[in-house]
Amino acid sequence: MAPRSDPVEWAPVCRLAELEIERGAAALVHGQAVALFRTDETTVYALANPDPFDRHQVLAKGIVGVSEGVPFVASPLHKHGFDLRTGQCLDEPHVSVAAYDVQVVEGVVLVGQRKSVAA
Repeated sequence: MAPRSDPVEWAPVCRLAELEIERGAAALVHGQAVALFRTDETTVYALANPDPFDRHQVLAKGIVGVSEGVPFVASPLHKHGFDLRTGQCLDEPHVSVAAYDVQVVEGVVLVGQRKSVAA
């Protein structure tokens, strides 16, 4: 599977095998601190790493889980949950973190642009 041919810049971050399932990892992508989360054999999500409640770079250290079918990470500081698909806070609907497009090509995790926020 080849990367998309649109103008999105896909940054290779790591090999899929380097990410542990249900654990986070921090990376610098396009100059931004990003938290990567591998939830199963092939699925990887990327969110901005800062906790929006205090701006500490900690989301990659959060607890990964699923609640009512929603994959999430709980901040290790304030325990707020964030939807891994969208970055939306599950506890405070007016708060969110940036979510990024992710694809895996030939075993390499690529992070693309920030997802647009649904209105």
